[in-house]
Amino acid sequence: MAAMNQPLRKPYIIETKPLPERYARGWHCIGKADSFGCEPRAMNYFGSKWVAYRGEEGGQLYVVGSYCPHMGADLSRGKVCGNSLQCPFHHWSWGGDGVCDDIPYADRIPPKAVIPAMPVLEENGLAFVWHDPEGQPPIAEQRPRRNEDYFSGEWSDWKMAEFTIHSNCRELVDNMADMAHFGPVHYSQVQTFKNIQDGHTYTQVMTGGHDILADEGQGFTSVATYEGPAYMTTTMTGSMDGREVTTHLLVSHVPIDMENFVIRLGVMVRKDPSLSEAENAAMVDAYTQMSVDSFIQDVDIWNNKVRIDNPLMCDGDGPVHMLRKWYSQFYMDVAEIPAALTVHKEHETKIKPRRGQEQH
Repeated sequence: MAAMNQPLRKPYIIETKPLPERYARGWHCIGKADSFGCEPRAMNYFGSKWVAYRGEEGGQLYVVGSYCPHMGADLSRGKVCGNSLQCPFHHWSWGGDGVCDDIPYADRIPPKAVIPAMPVLEENGLAFVWHDPEGQPPIAEQRPRRNEDYFSGEWSDWKMAEFTIHSNCRELVDNMADMAHFGPVHYSQVQTFKNIQDGHTYTQVMTGGHDILADEGQGFTSVATYEGPAYMTTTMTGSMDGREVTTHLLVSHVPIDMENFVIRLGVMVRKDPSLSEAENAAMVDAYTQMSVDSFIQDVDIWNNKVRIDNPLMCDGDGPVHMLRKWYSQFYMDVAEIPAALTVHKEHETKIKPRRGQEQH
């Protein structure tokens, strides 16, 4: 009876504030570079529709807004002529810089005839677009770093998988600091876990064991780095069939709108010189499938969780608040970013054995 007289404890109130429509400043990977050609491709990103195409003269990749301001036709239904995109409705022609360069039945092109155009970059076999809500050009020091392994001939090409997630993209980035989810979701036994913020980069360094990406009883090392808000690469050393396997993993997202995003998972594997080309290809396929199987475990969580602005943390959690503060810089005007969000800072999470896993 005494317990019934105890005052009721108030439940924790989850806060989820409405988000203003604003998309992160930075480079966003839109796929493998060789997947784009002279055929216009429609893309729905950043709350708008875009069209990507390669010019016929030199093969440069362009990304421009998909709607013609003349009468509203969809330019992704048009055709490439030289380095320009011709509207299917009245044949207005738009250059890769977004400027109208021809109207076949007019003597004068209106000065306002300009559509949106995004800066484009190709690096490491990948295609990127630069998005900036302030409309400023790319920041030079935030260019994605060149990965010499991709060009060495000693590694496989990227194998890519793509998913659409019905959530805000911050939920993905949280994984960099969320040490505690690796056990329940990914069957990993984390031994060391460190987060490092430095300017526009954020790195997770982890060691441990993995039931999918490493043979039983074998460990793995993982160094994952975000360069900007949306492009993350990981170098991981694990094992498969008794053989050490070193991989570069790509996890990169592009927001469709504020509540949906596309995520690309890429896998690149160091070839084993003792194996034939066919055997190496089979190894890459097998490791890619294992990586996808591991990643899909996150997808189910993201598609069914609620966004929480005030997560209730405990002493065994990683530095989620540190990560979110760092990530917020990409949603601010550049002039308003405080130094605390970009200064070098490290956090090492103390690993405690899970109940039932203590050593006896």
